[in-house]
Amino acid sequence: MKYVYGLAILACLVLWSSCRNDFESVPSTGNLEFSRDTVYLDTIFSNIGSSTYNLKVYNRSDEDINIPSINLENGETSSYRLNVDGIPGKSFQDIQVLAKDSIFIFIETTADINTLPTEETNFLYTDQLQFDTGGNQQNVELVTLIQDAVFLFPERFGDGTSETLNLGTDGEGNDILIEGFFLDDNELTFTNEKPYVIYGYAAVPPQKTLNIEAGARVHFHASSGILVANTGSIKANGEQSNDPELLENEIIFEGDRLEPAFADVPGQWGAIWMTSGSTDNEFKYTTIKNGTVGLLMDDNDGDRTLTLENVQIYNSANSGLLARTGNVYGENVVINNSGQASLSASLGGTYEFNHSTFANYWTNSFRSFPTVLIDNFFETETGTTPFDLDISFNNCIIYGNERREIALLKDDGAQFTFNFSNSLIRFEDPSGDFDDNPLYDFTNTAIYTNSVLNEDPIFQDTEMNNFNIETGTSAADGIGNTATAQQVPIDLNGTSRNTQAPDAGAYESTLFPEEE
Repeated sequence: MKYVYGLAILACLVLWSSCRNDFESVPSTGNLEFSRDTVYLDTIFSNIGSSTYNLKVYNRSDEDINIPSINLENGETSSYRLNVDGIPGKSFQDIQVLAKDSIFIFIETTADINTLPTEETNFLYTDQLQFDTGGNQQNVELVTLIQDAVFLFPERFGDGTSETLNLGTDGEGNDILIEGFFLDDNELTFTNEKPYVIYGYAAVPPQKTLNIEAGARVHFHASSGILVANTGSIKANGEQSNDPELLENEIIFEGDRLEPAFADVPGQWGAIWMTSGSTDNEFKYTTIKNGTVGLLMDDNDGDRTLTLENVQIYNSANSGLLARTGNVYGENVVINNSGQASLSASLGGTYEFNHSTFANYWTNSFRSFPTVLIDNFFETETGTTPFDLDISFNNCIIYGNERREIALLKDDGAQFTFNFSNSLIRFEDPSGDFDDNPLYDFTNTAIYTNSVLNEDPIFQDTEMNNFNIETGTSAADGIGNTATAQQVPIDLNGTSRNTQAPDAGAYESTLFPEEE
């Protein structure tokens, strides 16, 4: 009986299902719901594709529904591209959405600002996704800002190869080539009229200078950067901005992905590389972010090779400033969030930093390097080559999220002169591993002059690269030397250091706003 009863139920189910059309659906009646009513595709450069954005379309009803049409208002002429439930196109018919289910629509755009009805360098481009027609039509707005730019890139050859720069030869005599090109004379001034977008390495020729004017914006594609050749120079002469968020007069170097999701992603481009023999390189009121190495400075001929004034370097996948036998002067410098060292003074050299903040709060991966790494030698399989070193930090902060944020690696075959004066340093050694190393004798006032050890500077917001310090609570408050402060009388915010007790670091202390 149980067997017969089961067969009867099965037969009923078969008969019921044979009467039902699985592809039956009711027409849309304008009751679709959307994950958003406007899709903002953020800012893109002219002729460069956007990221892919998505829109979710919901059927909240108990019945399968059929959307008769999904179109772009501008039709086939639209600069937007769609993919509806896995199908690419710009118009779609009879799209089914099952009961209590949803579909995805993916949206991209590429637009040429020269084809748009504007003579401006920015254009707000809009379109509309239209679901159904007539009285049942529902709309979702599409919005993106198209920005014009000056594009600089290596020549493309007919065989598919690109113009390259020769960096010399490797140990086996093979040429070391990178994709890049030399800037022409008419390209050696970057203005603030339009942003610059660089593909490959834009090289400054020998005995030429690249001048970058205040307010300029320079964007790099992946694996791109600027290279300064032997006897060449780069001078980025920004000016102090009135708005600390807009930074309208500062020069900014960053990647070419303008979406907010890429705002703080390290390693989006290569480096600003000042090669051996380049000279008189200057950066003033400049922000450099999201590169592999922010600034790479090769060896010098005895003259100053790099001057940094009011410079910020953030989110470097490798190092913020990597100098190899460099001759570098820096004041009001802030470097943070580096995958290795924020400052690497390698292979000796001559360095002086005044009122600078070197921090490292890297959290993207394990970090095995300190905030500041200093050495005076080059080691190979066949031996070690020492180089003279002379480095000083005056009224500086060296801190981070690791216990020991300085490393001093010395070869006795060459000079190794260093001094930390009126500076705040983090170097915790609870197990006494460095007790017998004279390089870390913090009681030796000849090398650690009036410096403070392992006290919290209380930065305002390290995640947002905000290294202001608070009046009365920061350990860097009031520990600076007045003679050094007179050399750098204005801090990175434009605040005077004309006080009897100046602070260490790039910022004079301030009262933080109360938390709400």
